[in-house]
Amino acid sequence: MSSRTTVKPHEIVERALELSTADGCVVIADEHSSANLRWAGNALTTNGVTRGRTLTVIATVDGAEGTASGVVSRSAVTADDLEPLVRAAEAAARGAGPAEDAQPLVTGVPASADFTDAPAETTSAVFTDFAPALGEAFARARAGGRELYGFANHELSSTYLGTSTGLRLRHDQPNGTLELNAKSPDRARSAWAGRATADFKDVDPAALDEELARRLGWAERRVELPAGRYETLLPPTAVADLLIYQIWSAAARDAAEGRTVFSKQGGGTRVGDTLSPLPLTLRSDPNEPGLEYAPFQVAHSSGDTESVFDNGLPLTATDWIRAGRLENLVTTRHSAALTGLPLAPSAGNLILDGGGERTLDEMVAATERGLLLTCLWYIREVDPATLLLTGLTRDGVYLVENGEVVGEVNNFRFNESPVDLLSRATEAGRTGKTLPREWNDYFTRTAMPALRIPDFNMSSVSQGV
Repeated sequence: MSSRTTVKPHEIVERALELSTADGCVVIADEHSSANLRWAGNALTTNGVTRGRTLTVIATVDGAEGTASGVVSRSAVTADDLEPLVRAAEAAARGAGPAEDAQPLVTGVPASADFTDAPAETTSAVFTDFAPALGEAFARARAGGRELYGFANHELSSTYLGTSTGLRLRHDQPNGTLELNAKSPDRARSAWAGRATADFKDVDPAALDEELARRLGWAERRVELPAGRYETLLPPTAVADLLIYQIWSAAARDAAEGRTVFSKQGGGTRVGDTLSPLPLTLRSDPNEPGLEYAPFQVAHSSGDTESVFDNGLPLTATDWIRAGRLENLVTTRHSAALTGLPLAPSAGNLILDGGGERTLDEMVAATERGLLLTCLWYIREVDPATLLLTGLTRDGVYLVENGEVVGEVNNFRFNESPVDLLSRATEAGRTGKTLPREWNDYFTRTAMPALRIPDFNMSSVSQGV
């Protein structure tokens, strides 16, 4: 066993566990493969396929004052690298103080039936149907006087998790993203569309090009508007970006200690408070069709919302907000015990159900006067106590009058809190899968409705396209 081609992931996990002399050990082998296409000016420019392996060893050492942990991760690991990696993790644990989040390693989870199988791998064949359809979209765009730019990426990751307490778990995670940008030849007009997909079989380049062509047509008329508060239709992609940041900021311990928007005045958390007058339910579910993720915890490090001691912990469906009421904050076993809140581990998808049936086009048709956004960009936190965020609109802000889009307006900088937006939303549309624009490098599995906000705060004008 001397190279990646001869050492299977499950064998590396087993060998690393055998080498461990610590009181406890967790080994995570991540096998990654990706295939991608890139295009510009209605022509493919690059394509490629990559492979990689990352091995993480977590050693735990018991002491008189508590249990310490040490974590070491390395890429391109071969059999010859194993013992130095295991010893490095053990040395890190012995040199550390007791871990505040220390818990007994997870036990009693049935082994995955495919734990010893070879890792799943993607290839350029994933684009067999998509690539010709994209070429046809190029031809239509060229004939229509617009240029298409973009990127398609498909990843397949196989995660093998083994522990000294007997866990042997494995999960294959597909993840595909498509971003398509259409521009006028003078680059003065720009429109964006994105899709998340597991296999590129449910992505239609022709439909996306048609959508972008319509938006470029809207932008032929330009209207300048000042900063201010406007009735605004947030499309699903923008809602996803805002609520992803919200769930990233929903650590129970931080809230209990008075540091976040979910802290209750006078002490405790806001769990149980009504956050929205609409019957909105924000939830995660590892078995959600089309948005599946690993049904067990995989934590490569400890932080506010994850603990290495929780590796292998079974994951189930969780409601974060139920019918407008804050139901759960993100907890590890340690922070759940600390705060007295239910165990609700971090999750790999996010779904907002609002009960609405209108499409975004139907919401536009019901708008007397307002703005329709394409997406948000460069989102940053201003104030954690209120979760005030700032960011920019991008690739098209459109003016709606009497149910019709009448032109494109300038871009804006916004200042808003997603928690506050939920309290002010007056309508939620139909929920559907969407791709967040800002955070899709980190979080892609979302399903969201459009939201109608009566007074979205466009704090200043932006000169971006």
